[in-house]
Formats: sequence, C-alpha cells, structure tokens
Amino acid sequence: MNDAPSRPPVSPLLAFLWGILAISSGSILARQALQYASPLVVSAYRLGIATFILLPIVWLRKRHEITALRRKDFALAILAGLFLAFHFASWISSLMYTTVASSVVLVSTSPLWVALFAPILLRESIQRGTVVGMLLALGGTVLVGLSESCQWLAGELRCPPWQDFFAGQALWGDLLALFGGVFAAFYLLVGRFLRPRLSLLSYIFVVYGIAALVLVVWVGRLNLSFVSYPPPAFGWFVALAILPQLLGHSTFNWALRYVPTSFVSIALLGEPLGSTFLAYLFLNETPTAMQLFGGGLILAGLVISSLYQKNSE
Repeated sequence: MNDAPSRPPVSPLLAFLWGILAISSGSILARQALQYASPLVVSAYRLGIATFILLPIVWLRKRHEITALRRKDFALAILAGLFLAFHFASWISSLMYTTVASSVVLVSTSPLWVALFAPILLRESIQRGTVVGMLLALGGTVLVGLSESCQWLAGELRCPPWQDFFAGQALWGDLLALFGGVFAAFYLLVGRFLRPRLSLLSYIFVVYGIAALVLVVWVGRLNLSFVSYPPPAFGWFVALAILPQLLGHSTFNWALRYVPTSFVSIALLGEPLGSTFLAYLFLNETPTAMQLFGGGLILAGLVISSLYQKNSE
C-alpha cells in the first residue's frame, strides 16, 4: 500500500484539461458504437476491453499489491466498481427514453451529491471558493445541455414546454439520468477514500474489472449478444476503452489521491464543453451562442475552483 504524497507530480488543472478532452471523446465514439449495439453491450465492452488491456501490465508490476489487499480495501474496490457499472448502465440507458438535454443536465448533478455527502462520509469541508466554482460550472452545464432543445430568439430564451421533459417515458429516462449522477458521486467518494492507499494501476484494474463483470452478467441476463456485430463495431468498442476510459476516467481516478472529491466532480463538468469542442473539430457541428456561453461558465468554474484549491494547500 502507498501513503499519499503531499503534492501531485503535475498540476491537477493540467491533468484535468487532458482528462476532459479524453473523456469527452466518449460521446462521439459512443454515437458510432450505438449504431451497432445496445447501451449495456457498449458499456460492457468499454470496461471489459480496458480491463484486459491493463491485465498484463498489472500482472507484471502490481500483482503483489493486489494479492496483498486487505479485505476492507477489496470490499471498497468492489463497491466502487458497482457504482461505476450502475452509473454507465443508468445514464446510457436514459438516452433511450429522454432527451440528450435532460440526460446531460441530470447526470451532471453529481457535484451536488458530492457536496452533500463528502462532509458526512469523508469529513471533507466544502469551501466557499469551491461552491462558487461548482455553481458556475453547473450553470454552464445546464446551458450546454438545454442548447439542444432551446434557442435564443429575439432577445429571449425559447424552450419547449417543461411538461415535454417529463412526458410519457421521459420521466423514467430523467430518473435514470438522475440515478446516474448519484452513482457517479458515490463512485468518486469511494475512490477518494481508497485511492491514497492503493496505486492507480491496481485501483483502476480492480474497479474497472468489477464494473465490467457486473455489466457482462447484466447483458447475459438480458440475453443480448456479444458477438453478432460487424468489425467496425469492435473498432469503436476498443476506441471507447482506450480514449475516454483508460486515458479519461483514469486521469480523474489519479486526481482522487491528491485533491478533494468536490474538485474532481467539478472538473468532470467540463465533459460537455470538451464534447462540443470535439464535435466542432470532427463532426463539423458549430457550437451555438448558448453552448459558447455555457462553456465559458464551465471554464470559469474550473479555474476558480483550481485557484482556490491551490491557495488552500
């Protein structure tokens, strides 16, 4: 086991900027993968392939650390894996019932749940500067999410009737997205507790592996196929495992060892901004004024939280 160092080897803000770009590729890659397979199958492949990529590295360098895990730490790793699996299952499934706008906004409530439970479970106080950054970033995320359904016309914001966001099956989709945000928050909270005592490689291997196993069993129970897909589908599965999972999520798991959970959860709100930027580069989707303004708020929230975190160290 490893004791947590006092300072990270690189700036968390720089790491978050890289992590946001990597994790933001998930929406573009998932859009391609979902043409071939269901959300649960895509999620299972994403985490399963990531685990297999890690397997030889962990076996050579970290197998003694994993075999020496205390029962309590292993139980916590299993708990984190369960929360991660439920996060992917509920959030991606929500897209089948509700709008992307509603799903993005509701799943992005994870910082609020972190702020609520971190003082209770981790005894981490939420400082004023962090709250300001959180509110700015959340506001920006709401604007980016609503930009898909709303338009700024004649000096006013025009959106569909609010009942449309909860009509029919949309309410079930909204609840799934909200649960996705809650599960993401508890995934981060458990990781913050365990990461200082476990290396990054060992932590993500066990947690991703548990999440993959849960999703594989889930897919099997639903009698969904794992093999009846054309070769391009498996290419997108591999890309999802490498970019948003191994290079994206793992960056935030690295940060859990050094900074409070609230700061990490705020950084995750940069994903809509990163997705908008990548969609502009690779899909020729020009961002709207609402998306640009919302992106500015997200960036401002990240910078304020980062500066306040640095000054409080």
